[in-house]
Amino acid sequence: MTERIDHTLRGSWTPVAGSLPPHALRWLRERIGLGDVRTPARAPQVPESLLSDPAKAALGEVVGPGYVRVDRDSRLGRAGGLSYVDLLRQRGDGGLAVPDAVVLPASPEQVVDVLKACVEHDVAVVPFGGGTSVVGGVTALRGDKAAVIALDLHRLDRLVSVDPVSRLAVLQAGLPAPRAERLLAAHGLTTGHVPQSYERATIGGFAATRSAGQASSGYGRFEDMVEGVRLATPVGEWRLGGAPASAAGPDLKRVVVGSEGVLGVITEVSLRVRPRPAVERYEGFVVDGWERGSAAVRRLAQRRVLADVTRLSDVDETAVSLALAGGWKTNALKAYLRARGVRRPCMLILGWHGASKAEVARRRAETLRGVRLVSLGKALGEAWRHGRFNGPRQRDALLGLGVCVETLETATHWSRVSELRAAVREALVDALGDCLVMCHISHAYETGASLYFTVLAARDAADPVGQWQVAKAAASEAITGLGTISHHHAVGTDHAPYLEAEVGGLGLDVLASVKRTLDPTGVLNPGKLLVGDFTRAGLASPGDR
Repeated sequence: MTERIDHTLRGSWTPVAGSLPPHALRWLRERIGLGDVRTPARAPQVPESLLSDPAKAALGEVVGPGYVRVDRDSRLGRAGGLSYVDLLRQRGDGGLAVPDAVVLPASPEQVVDVLKACVEHDVAVVPFGGGTSVVGGVTALRGDKAAVIALDLHRLDRLVSVDPVSRLAVLQAGLPAPRAERLLAAHGLTTGHVPQSYERATIGGFAATRSAGQASSGYGRFEDMVEGVRLATPVGEWRLGGAPASAAGPDLKRVVVGSEGVLGVITEVSLRVRPRPAVERYEGFVVDGWERGSAAVRRLAQRRVLADVTRLSDVDETAVSLALAGGWKTNALKAYLRARGVRRPCMLILGWHGASKAEVARRRAETLRGVRLVSLGKALGEAWRHGRFNGPRQRDALLGLGVCVETLETATHWSRVSELRAAVREALVDALGDCLVMCHISHAYETGASLYFTVLAARDAADPVGQWQVAKAAASEAITGLGTISHHHAVGTDHAPYLEAEVGGLGLDVLASVKRTLDPTGVLNPGKLLVGDFTRAGLASPGDR
């Protein structure tokens, strides 16, 4: 067990090296004016642990002394998430918030006892699963506490139970997504939840952030799968759920799902699961221009015939995808598209899952009926499917080449999709200058869609962290009033200043009241979600010290 847990630490985890082919690198240099700025190679500073001996001893009594770790590598392995700014700081550029200790409980009961010990010894608690947050959700902030621990949940890694009749499965929160799928596969089942963070993310992290997978059009968002939740809090355990539907007051389960470790630590999740598909078919199509493409996806959504995976790239993202594949300059492809009236190609990936080839063929026919698309065949769809987790590795390669590369996302109603896209693009270009802003619809609904942006720019050597922070703030201001500040990345620290504009001051009062009830001393994940509004909860300011 210990060997497996240690292998999950970022300090000992080595990502598969990403690389760019020479033609793609040449194209990128021309497109964004890339120079020779390189990522700093300095080792990050790791300060001495501030966890007191009495606190360490009390935590050791709960989880065992070997599972309270204050060594450099363990602490550094849980220092932040995977945002562009996190990666810069982990590579030695800027200050890195490092937890004072890593604590690894082995059961839901131990999590409750850890929280009680932290209250007694004035220690902040940052729940930590796969560490894939890109919005500061796992940053080790102390707030007004004497120390801060990363509460690593990887020992909570069991498939607790399966009810095949009801199609329910209870999984512990620290279970990594790939292993969860392997365990469910033994019962012929799946969650169908596959976000880009899939390779590292955990079941608890999905629930805590209201994650949305790439096949959410077919399987639903993660929150739609949650039937029940077990939550550890400093004042005791809270269990919610127990029926497929209920009118017994407001759905408090929805308060917990998406609470980002601020109200409690999710230790178990009861999920609605589905039979594993026997057949999956992915295809690539092209439509002429963003407006026609988004209108086509809207019609599919409103006719309720979306493919399980539905992803529309704009012209810039399509150009990059084809350039990376070496296909954009192929005369045959250009001639093929021109002959079919496509002047501004936007790529559409569609994927269907089913129990048989006949079922998939039927659903495919329903999706494509009455929609004008130019087919590029199964090869493009399969290439997307097999490369859909390459983004983080390609980002590592780009980071090493001096590229500022980051993503952000939002969602709005169909009538404002193009307006929101244009506003965010304009804000990013104004802030970054010569840059490439790509966008795609990653999730579609009857009333609207999400927009997922990827930004590439030459990195500012003098202030790379500040360069992106200014751009992200500009984009967030552009989003406010037009869409949600987050469709599936959650709030964390990055989006907390914009939450009141979305839920209102009264909404923050409600959240603060729940916080005060479940976490009266404010040990849980300081600085996230409710940052700047702890006076409402009667808690001290969560600024890092």
